Amino acid sequence: MMEFKNNKGIFQQIADNICERILSGEFKAGDKVQSVRKLAATLGVNQNTIMRTFIELQHNNIVDNRRGIGYFVTDNAPKMIRDMRKEEFTQEILPAFIQQVKLLEITKEELEPLFNQLKENEDENK
Repeated sequence: MMEFKNNKGIFQQIADNICERILSGEFKAGDKVQSVRKLAATLGVNQNTIMRTFIELQHNNIVDNRRGIGYFVTDNAPKMIRDMRKEEFTQEILPAFIQQVKLLEITKEELEPLFNQLKENEDENK
């Protein structure tokens, strides 16, 4: 369900949801995404909002439009999504995190358990 009071626009929330579904494996390469009309009806939003979402996803090579058939997940969609999210993380989230660490005077010792947990997750994924 869409959060109309969310800081992100509705189209971005929908795009994020589709990306999450791709990363989770619910949508795989070559899968058809719901039609504009059906998705708009399901979410209770204007079809133009859904079109904007698909245009943005297509621009980022996450979906491809097959005229008259619909939108399909591209082969490289998971990689594209991860790359975009890594860039967002390093450009926006990480600097904000560092700023908060400084403002709150969080020490290296207080952060160490977090970095240890990240290291454990990294080791598990090898």
